[in-house]
Amino acid sequence: MKIKNIYKYLFAAFLALQLSSCDNNTDADPKFDKTPTERLNAQMAELKEALLSSPEGWKAIYFTDNTILGGYTHFFKFAADGTVEMSSDFDDDLDTDVTQKSEYQIQLGSTVSLTFTTRNWIHLLSESDNYPIEALRAKGYLGDFQFLYYGQENGQIIFKANRNGQEIRFVKATKEERDNLPKNFDMISNVIGSNARPLFRLLETNDGTTKHQFDFSFSDVTRYANANSIEAGYSVSFNFGVGYTPTGIVVNPAIEVGGQKLTDFVYNDADGSFTATGTNGVSAVIKYSNKPLILTDDYKLLLPQSGNNVYAYIYNITKPEPANSALFLSLLANAEAAAGAGLMISRIQPWFNNPDGTSYIEYRFAAVTNPAVTIARRYHYFTITTDAVNKTVTLVPGVWKSTATAAAPAIATPSFLKALDDEFMNPQGLYFAKTPVSGYTAYTFTSTTTPFRMVAYSFQ
Repeated sequence: MKIKNIYKYLFAAFLALQLSSCDNNTDADPKFDKTPTERLNAQMAELKEALLSSPEGWKAIYFTDNTILGGYTHFFKFAADGTVEMSSDFDDDLDTDVTQKSEYQIQLGSTVSLTFTTRNWIHLLSESDNYPIEALRAKGYLGDFQFLYYGQENGQIIFKANRNGQEIRFVKATKEERDNLPKNFDMISNVIGSNARPLFRLLETNDGTTKHQFDFSFSDVTRYANANSIEAGYSVSFNFGVGYTPTGIVVNPAIEVGGQKLTDFVYNDADGSFTATGTNGVSAVIKYSNKPLILTDDYKLLLPQSGNNVYAYIYNITKPEPANSALFLSLLANAEAAAGAGLMISRIQPWFNNPDGTSYIEYRFAAVTNPAVTIARRYHYFTITTDAVNKTVTLVPGVWKSTATAAAPAIATPSFLKALDDEFMNPQGLYFAKTPVSGYTAYTFTSTTTPFRMVAYSFQ
């Protein structure tokens, strides 16, 4: 048989097999039985049915951008008439836990989306002129009010924000959860820390065999936390957003320990800790420490051999820094209120090792209506001692003056400054350490015995 005839027979046999296979195929993909429009309409009906299927509505902890911001809990109860009842823990000052009704639509575009078409609490996260920090000016909280529908999984409805693709999961809510939403606000103070707790915090992980410690800082303004390893040769860090719950916090992204992802931390009021527990001994705990995890030699910058160094609290630069403690801010506010109506403290400026050999804290006062113009000053002179073991400095109080000259007479201690000034003159000393800020160099003056900490601009 000629070669070309063999190819003809083989081709004919192959074609017959293909035709037979097509005739017997009863498993054709059903998605090709519908047009794209029909499939989208089916998704719209599916989403509508899902939204209405939960008697107590849905809960979502919306992390608008987990690289810079924390999570905001929202409850949604949808009605067939296109209205939704919503509550939130965005801001207790706005009574966002109060239920508010608005309208929603299930819209059809290139995909199916849930859109909140009239104003409600969710819109606070998307307003460009409502921003928590300067870096987010004109960007707001990076939130959205149009959620693209991505299906359902384990009883949850999965969306992605149209603005940045951030995933949002709706979980069926219970009446108890809805009623307990105000407890989220109660948890805020536990996460921030109170005047009754130490200032220093750490994150400690346990993979079942080994523990690691990380310096921990949290900004209540952005609901964001940073934790960096304090161990030499172990360069691990965790950065995550925080969402409040009635019993603790939820973090996103998860903290991975021993191959397990930990997200839910339970609060312990006895010691102020938050603990996430995995299996086989895996855990992560955020807890307090009575002293910094790392003691630095920064205190030496204040000694005579370092020369004339000046630092300052500045009302429009350092005051917004999250490292300022609640105690410092409250004492500052009390001093301003007692100073007189319409007055503010524009600067608190410690001067070390002046050319004349003196050191003092300068308190500057200005009118609230014109804070850039100083109208009065008070100076508290001090000498300095150090503790090289604990790496602290102690400011030993001297005289008060109204002008910083050698010939100026001493004055009585200004009563309205005493409580604030006493923290700087703590006989047990202060920690002095560089602190990370954006746009300038800063250090903190931190009490060794009370939760007092002030961020200071460095002029060096």
